[in-house]
Amino acid sequence: MARILKDYPAVSLKPEGLDGEIDFVRIFGRSGPVHIEIGIGRATFLLNQAMAQPQVNFLGIEWAGKFYRYAVDRIGRWALHNARIIRIDAAAFLADFVPADSVECFHIYFPDPWPKRNHRKRRFFCPANLEQMLRCLKPGGNIKIATDHADYFEQIQATLTAQSRRLEEVEFLPTAGADRGEWVGTNFERKYLKEQRPIYTIAVRKI
Repeated sequence: MARILKDYPAVSLKPEGLDGEIDFVRIFGRSGPVHIEIGIGRATFLLNQAMAQPQVNFLGIEWAGKFYRYAVDRIGRWALHNARIIRIDAAAFLADFVPADSVECFHIYFPDPWPKRNHRKRRFFCPANLEQMLRCLKPGGNIKIATDHADYFEQIQATLTAQSRRLEEVEFLPTAGADRGEWVGTNFERKYLKEQRPIYTIAVRKI
């Protein structure tokens, strides 16, 4: 029997409640470093990392309704006070609501590669969205990316290289939930490793 998914108002942010730039201190009820994960899936990374770093405030963005509901229920059941989730278009959220110099790290793990050539314009990682992330990042803030899709990774590398005056590559360290041989320990990564797909990772820091 499928579990009934509950909404937890303390976890789920509602887009209709946003009015201009958000105040992370108000959202989390405290000050602290802010990490944003774009495309959280079932919130495996978010759950593990929020437990491992209780001093960090984690905000997860997910557009797919079924993943969003599952993630809210999962985070809510664990009663994690340093994690929030919102269902909204990530590009619009960054552009319209995230203040400049407010984010310590962006996490982007196994984003939809939109593999068909005529669909590639839908990929999240592009020059315009990178520009927004750079605006939102604090100096010294990081962007961490993992994907199994070689073509998308080439596009990501080229987009980052074009901003080489503002970014420097740094070591990609495995996340808290990663087992041996894994980078981030998400459901997608474990599925792809079983299929023996190569995993591509990169991390950069805002100069």
